[in-house]
Amino acid sequence: MALTLGFLLLLGLCWNTFSEGPLSTTRGSDVPEFELPATNYETKDSYKPGSIDVLFQIVHTFLHVVQPNAFPEDILRKIIQQKKFDLSTDYEKVIRYEIGIIICAVLGLLFVILMPLVGFCFGLCRCCNKCGGEMHQRQKKNGTFLRKCFAVSLLVICIFISIGIICGFVANHHLRIQVEQTRKLADSNFRDLRTLLNETPSQISYVLDQYTTTKEKAFSDLDNIKSLLGSGIHEQLRPKVIPVLDDIKTMAEAIKETKEALLTVNNTLENLKQSTTQLNSSLGDIKMNLEQSLNDPQCSVPSVTAACNDIRMTLNQLDDNTNMHQLPSLHNQLDNVNDVLQTDLSSLVQKGNKSFNDIPEMVQNQTTDMVSDIKSTLNSIGSDIKNINEQISIQDNLSIFMDPINSIETYIYQKLPTLEEYDSYRWLASLVICGLLTLIVIFYYLGLLCGVFGYDRHATPTRRGCISNTGGIFLMAGVGVSFLFCWILMTIVVLTFVVGGNVEKLVCEPYQNKKLFQILDTPYLLNENWKYYLSGMVFNKPDINLTFEQVYSDCKENKGIYATLKLENRYNISEHFNTQEHTRNINNSFENLNIKIDNIVLLDAAGRKNLRDFSASGVDQIDYDAYLAEIAKPPTKVNLLSFADELERKASQLPPGSLKQSLTSNAQTIRTVYHDQVMPLRQLMGSLYRSIQNLQHKSNGLGVKVVNIISSLDSAQDFITNRISSVIVQESKKYGNMILGYFERYLQWVKISISEQIAACKPVATALDSAVDVFLCSYIIEPMNLFWFGIGKATIFLLPALIFAVKLAKYYRRMDSEDVYDDVETVPMKNMQKGHIGFHRHQTTQAL
Repeated sequence: MALTLGFLLLLGLCWNTFSEGPLSTTRGSDVPEFELPATNYETKDSYKPGSIDVLFQIVHTFLHVVQPNAFPEDILRKIIQQKKFDLSTDYEKVIRYEIGIIICAVLGLLFVILMPLVGFCFGLCRCCNKCGGEMHQRQKKNGTFLRKCFAVSLLVICIFISIGIICGFVANHHLRIQVEQTRKLADSNFRDLRTLLNETPSQISYVLDQYTTTKEKAFSDLDNIKSLLGSGIHEQLRPKVIPVLDDIKTMAEAIKETKEALLTVNNTLENLKQSTTQLNSSLGDIKMNLEQSLNDPQCSVPSVTAACNDIRMTLNQLDDNTNMHQLPSLHNQLDNVNDVLQTDLSSLVQKGNKSFNDIPEMVQNQTTDMVSDIKSTLNSIGSDIKNINEQISIQDNLSIFMDPINSIETYIYQKLPTLEEYDSYRWLASLVICGLLTLIVIFYYLGLLCGVFGYDRHATPTRRGCISNTGGIFLMAGVGVSFLFCWILMTIVVLTFVVGGNVEKLVCEPYQNKKLFQILDTPYLLNENWKYYLSGMVFNKPDINLTFEQVYSDCKENKGIYATLKLENRYNISEHFNTQEHTRNINNSFENLNIKIDNIVLLDAAGRKNLRDFSASGVDQIDYDAYLAEIAKPPTKVNLLSFADELERKASQLPPGSLKQSLTSNAQTIRTVYHDQVMPLRQLMGSLYRSIQNLQHKSNGLGVKVVNIISSLDSAQDFITNRISSVIVQESKKYGNMILGYFERYLQWVKISISEQIAACKPVATALDSAVDVFLCSYIIEPMNLFWFGIGKATIFLLPALIFAVKLAKYYRRMDSEDVYDDVETVPMKNMQKGHIGFHRHQTTQAL
C-alpha cells in the first residue's frame, strides 16, 4: 500500500537524515481537520539585556567609529582555505581592516610606556624643587581665577572618571550575573533538544492515529448513505417533482372546495327563489287591499279624489324587481363534481409522494454490498498503518542522538565550575581595578572638598589652614597613585579592547547579520571538490543548493527537517503519496455503483382521469355574469319604507273615515313586509352574490390549470423514468468525492506534517544562538566591551586630572615661603641676583 510506504519513508527520513547530516525541523501548516499538538520549548527565542542595553549601544557606536570597515569576507575565506592565505602578501588588507583598532592600541601602548617614564621624571623633577616641587607660590593677579578654573575643570574631569568607573562596576556585575545564568541557559537548551528527540516519535504516532479519526468519519458517512446519497438524489429531483405534486394536491383540495361552493350556491339559489315567490305574494295582497280601499265612496269627494288618484298611480310599484326563476339550477355541475369526488385524488397524490420519498431507502438497500467492500478496504489500510509502529521502533532510531547530547552536556557541566571559578577571579580583579580608580577619584574629590571649603582667601600661602593643606595633600596623593597604576590599567584596557572589539566585529555582528553563514556557504570553500558543502555532507550531492544560511533561517522559523534539509532530493514525498493510488479501489467502487430507481409513479391513470373529469365538469362554463347581474338587483321596484311613509303622509291629509284608516293600516303592513321579508331577502342575495364570486374565482381558468398540471406531471414523470440515471451518477460521484476527500485531506496533511511540522528544528537554531549570540556575545563580550570602555575612559581622563590636580594643589597647600611686598605700593621688591629678577624669601613679612 502506498500509505504504508509513505510512513516507512518518514521513518527512513528520520534515520538517514540524522545519521548523515545536521539536525533540522519544519514549521507546521495549519489544516482545518488535523493539527499536530504544539511543542513548547523553554529557551526564549531572543535575549534582552534590559536597561543596560543603552550602554551596550554606546559601546557599539564607539566600535563602529573606530572600526567602520566592512566585514573582511575575502580575508576570512583565505584563512579558512589556509593555503591561499599568506600573511606576507595579505598583511596590507589585514592592517587596512584593523587600522582603527591598531591606532587605538598603539595609543594605549604609548600611554603604558610613557606614563611610568613621565611619572618617574616628574618625581625626580619635584625632588629637585622643580615642576612645582618648590614650596613657594608666586603671587599673580589672576590667581583667584586660575584657582577656580582649575577646581571646576578637575571636578568635571572627576565626574567623567566617575561615570567610567560606574560603567566598569555595572559591566563587572552584569558579567558575573550572566555567568551564573549560564548553567540555567545550558539546562533549558539541553531539555529542548531532548524534547525535540522525544516528541518526534509521538508526533509520528499522532499522525498515524489520525487515520482512525478519518476512517471513523468515513464509516459514519457510509452508514448514513441513505441520508447523504439518497437524500442527495431526492433533493435533485425535488424541484421537478414536488411542485407538481403540490399542484395536484391543491387541485384535490380545490375539487372539494368547489363542491362545497356549488352546494352552497345551489341551496341559496333555491331559498332565494322561494323567498321572492313569498314576497310577490305579500306585495300582491297589499296591492289588492289598497285597490279595494281606493274604491271607497269617499274617493269621489272632490277634495279626496286627487289624493286617491295619486295613490292609485303608484300601486304598480309594489312589485318584485327580480326574476330569480329564470336562473337555472346547478344540479348538473354539482352531480359532475360529486362523480369526480368518487375518486380520492388526495390519496393518489400521497401514494405518489410516498413513492418519491422512498428513493433514499432504495439507495440504502441497493448499496449495502458496496458499503461493505469500501469498509473492508479502509480497514485493510488502517491495519497496515497500525503495524508501522510495531514493526519499527522509532525511539531506538532516535536514541543514537542522545549519547552525543549527553556527552556534550557532561563536558559542559564539567567545565562550568572551572568557568565560574575563573570568573570569580576575574570579578575580584575587576573590583580591584575599579577600586583603584575609585581610590584615585576619591582622593581628588576629597582634595576638592577640603580645598574649596578650607580655603581662606585672606590667609597668605604660608598661613593656609590645615583643611586646605589637607586638600592639597589629597590631590597630590591622587596624582601619585595615578602615576603608579594608570599604566597597568591601560594595559588591561588595551588587551580587553583588542580582544573584545575584534570578537564583536568579527564574530558577533557577522553572526547576527548572517555574514558568517554566507562565508561558509561560499562554493568550494570547505571542500575543494564540493560546490555546496552541506548538501555534499547530507546527500553526497554537492550541486544541490543547500546552504548553512538557509538551514539556520528555516530552523529559526521552526520549519521541519524535510523542508529545511531539502530531503525531497533523497525522498520525494509527492511521488510516494500519490492519492490516486490510495483511493483507486474506493473510486472504482463508486464508479461501478449501479442504483436502479424505477416504479416511481407520481400519479396513476385514475388520478389523471380524475383531473380531466373535473376539468369537464362544466363548473367553468356557468354564466356567472347573468347570476351576478340578477342577484345585484334590489328585491323590489320601490323602497317599501319610503312608499309606506308617503302612503301614510297622504292618508293623514284625508278626513277621518274608513279610507284613512285602511290606508294607514296598509302602510303599516308594507313596513312589516319590508322588515320580515325584504331585509332577509337582501341578506340572502348578498350571501349568494359572494358565493357565486367565490365559485367563479375557483373555476376561473380551470381547464388551463388542469392542462398545465398534466403537462408538468408528464414532464416530471419522464424525467424520473428516463433521466434519473444521470442524477444518480452525478450524486454518486459527489458522494464518492466527499468520502475520498476525507482521505485526500488526511494524506495532504500527512505530506505537510512530514515536510513542515515533524521534527521541527527550532531547538537546534536556539542552541546555536545560545552558544554564540547569547553566551559569547551577550553574556561575555558585551559586558567586557563595556568594562574596557568605562575603565579606558576613566584612565584616559586621569591624564588631564593629574595635571589640574598638580596645578590646584599649589593653591591649597601651605607654602614654606611667600612673596615680600614694599611698604606702600604693594609692589614686589626686586633684587638683581646673578643677572635675573628674584624675590626675598623669609617668614611672612608684608608692608602694611
